[in-house]
Amino acid sequence: MSLIFWSVVALAILAVAMIGYMVLSTRRIAAEAEKQVPPVGKFVEIDGNRIHYVDTGEGVPIVFLHGLGAQLHHFLHPLFGRFGSGYRLIALDRPGSGYSVRTTGASGRLPEQAEVVRRFIEELGLEKPLVVGHSLGGAIALTLAVEHPQTISGIALLAPLTHMERRIRGLFKAIYIRSRLLRTVAANTVAIPMSLKYAGPTLDLVFSPQQPPADYGTKGGGWLGLRPSHFFATSTDLVAIEHDLGRIQQRYDEIAMPAGILFGTSDRVLGVGVHGRPMIEKIKGLEFESVAGVGHMPQFIEPERIVAFIKRVAERAFAGRASPHPHDNFTEPLG
Repeated sequence: MSLIFWSVVALAILAVAMIGYMVLSTRRIAAEAEKQVPPVGKFVEIDGNRIHYVDTGEGVPIVFLHGLGAQLHHFLHPLFGRFGSGYRLIALDRPGSGYSVRTTGASGRLPEQAEVVRRFIEELGLEKPLVVGHSLGGAIALTLAVEHPQTISGIALLAPLTHMERRIRGLFKAIYIRSRLLRTVAANTVAIPMSLKYAGPTLDLVFSPQQPPADYGTKGGGWLGLRPSHFFATSTDLVAIEHDLGRIQQRYDEIAMPAGILFGTSDRVLGVGVHGRPMIEKIKGLEFESVAGVGHMPQFIEPERIVAFIKRVAERAFAGRASPHPHDNFTEPLG
């Protein structure tokens, strides 16, 4: 009996030591992430959420919503410096992502996130902006268009999540954690060290068939995903999708505002056949553009094409709205 007892004690001590090591590793990695990519914008309180955002330029307003596990650098670095004058560009870290803090008890559900964006638009005094959404940000933009159409002038979607799928794809299984408690434990122990270990293969899949930029960790904000709060929010957002997306997708035919979708034909995260082409029949007047051979990150791979696409949708969305004088619009590109 004594041998069994001491064996159990030894295993318990080993388990505690391993957990302690994971916690310390998580804190060390998170501190390095914040050192590598510090905050670059302003903060505003929206119904208990502390939103980090960048606001640059003058002209017609365009709001950018990033995808699952991402942050505002997915737009700031590859796109903002390419627009030129006549545009006010605003990118935010969605609640819980990047440097934005989500209010306690928030669900991450699509209508909830759309409402935060609506309130953000209201708080900044933006007059019916165009909303650009990438991946999950596309689903939030679509929710805005369905539930708050009076708030925005149009939507321009990049590789958007549009339809509920029956199964969780392999890339997402590790972060699909339904229990809030288990999500918290994972975020503060094993999730961050494992995310760092497998960062290379994960990025290769997300960018496939292209390669991720060499500076993605810093200029693209990739480091920020290696923080417990960010992992927790990402897992929360993924679990929350199933509550509302099926209902929202039944209402796409209500969308009457200018809308565009751009999708890479080689997207391995969200296939164009499921989330792209079916939208042509669902949104009247939809501008649909497929880009041969491009994966899930078109803004990094084809930034000039993306800017041109957004500008085309913006021209329709803001038809008849005057732009400021070009000499009043110059802004120093951030990032």
